[in-house]
Amino acid sequence: MLTALNKRLLAGWLVLSVITVIYLWIDHSADDHGAPTASTAVTVSAIILALVKVRIIIREFMEVRHAPRLLRGLTDLWVVLMTAVLLGTYFVGKAVAG
Repeated sequence: MLTALNKRLLAGWLVLSVITVIYLWIDHSADDHGAPTASTAVTVSAIILALVKVRIIIREFMEVRHAPRLLRGLTDLWVVLMTAVLLGTYFVGKAVAG
């Protein structure tokens, strides 16, 4: 019988797997007859999906869910900061190149 912890880890693993499949679908949708095409929607989606996966891994598999409130808040702040940095870098780079 699965314990509550095992059920939670299984659910986390399944969500991570579904996110990976969604990313693969998005990646293939950006393919134009064998040639990859640049797309803001695909890039932003990939960054957001990756950071959602990071948060799940930190919370569930690194046991931060049971950590003190300060550590939980700092890890969430780190994910938000990484989202801002990655998206900001992408959009600044796109503006400079365009």
